[in-house]
Amino acid sequence: MDRSRRQSRRDTRRAEREAQRDAPPSRARTTLRAEATVRLPTRAATSGGASGSAIGVSAAVSGLSGGPSTVLSTGVTPPAASRLTLRPARNRRRAASVWSRLPRPAAIADACGRALRRSLPAAAAVAALLAIGGALGLGYRWLTRSPRFAITQIVVQGAHHVDPDQLRARLPIHAGDSVFVGLADAARVVRAHPWVAAADVRRVLPHTIVIELREHAAAAVADLGDLYLVDAAGLPFKRAAIDAGEAAGLPILTGLGRAAFTTDPAAAAATLRGAIAALERWRAADRPAVGEVHVDPHGGLTLHTRAPAIAIQLGAPGPELAGRIHRFDAAWAGLGDAERARARAVHTAARSDQVTVAFAHE
Repeated sequence: MDRSRRQSRRDTRRAEREAQRDAPPSRARTTLRAEATVRLPTRAATSGGASGSAIGVSAAVSGLSGGPSTVLSTGVTPPAASRLTLRPARNRRRAASVWSRLPRPAAIADACGRALRRSLPAAAAVAALLAIGGALGLGYRWLTRSPRFAITQIVVQGAHHVDPDQLRARLPIHAGDSVFVGLADAARVVRAHPWVAAADVRRVLPHTIVIELREHAAAAVADLGDLYLVDAAGLPFKRAAIDAGEAAGLPILTGLGRAAFTTDPAAAAATLRGAIAALERWRAADRPAVGEVHVDPHGGLTLHTRAPAIAIQLGAPGPELAGRIHRFDAAWAGLGDAERARARAVHTAARSDQVTVAFAHE
């Protein structure tokens, strides 16, 4: 009897679990419990009388919402081997077809119309930009290819040592090209010329290119292993072409080698600049012409005149240089023509109140 009741409870719990598993997710979950037992007629063990049959059913239904429950029962003992399971009906809703999920043609046309209306301003802006770009491209093509703006002459101004014809031959632009061609490459070629210190290349409409030059001014020739033209700043800018007469009339600076510029270019340029400045001060008055300025290892300057050949030691450039030149002037004025012709060396840097003059033997 007890075993039959336990079996009945297990069946009831199994039915509840299956009902919860099969319930649709969109509806509120409902717990359904059903119990049913049936007892078949049995023969009494007493005096042979027969007891009546009894059928008992008890059921309880309760909702998740906590509503009232109803229990029906009878006083009949449930049978030992009877099972009854109640399950809720499954949701057998048929899935819709793929074609039914597609939007209607009217909805598609309406969406396309809205998208087109929204994109009209952007499309108009793009079209305007394309039109402007096309017009600019056509205008540039006409300007760069029209014979009206073809180069007919290239004018070189400020050329003294630069040959204009050779310079024009080196340019990347020529007569017949458009005047609107880029001038950066032409300016780079012009400035690369060794005699050119600065250059300006410009166009003059409708068909002229003008090149303005500022050339280097050679102040001396420096012996740096080879002879180089040096400007007033002490910077060598070109190897001197002696055969072409580029060094004619220029003094020669000696005493510095190529190693001096390789080791310390700024110091070497400052030394040459000091020598050139001393030479310019010497030339400011009527004094013997100087053909060479020698720089000793200590920076002292020695001037070598052309005729007569005299070595004039001035010492290192500095504030005392003007006084030394003044002492030379005083000593030179005290010499006669015969003595000046025999003079071979003048020392002005030994003492501030003394000048030593060395003469050649008669």
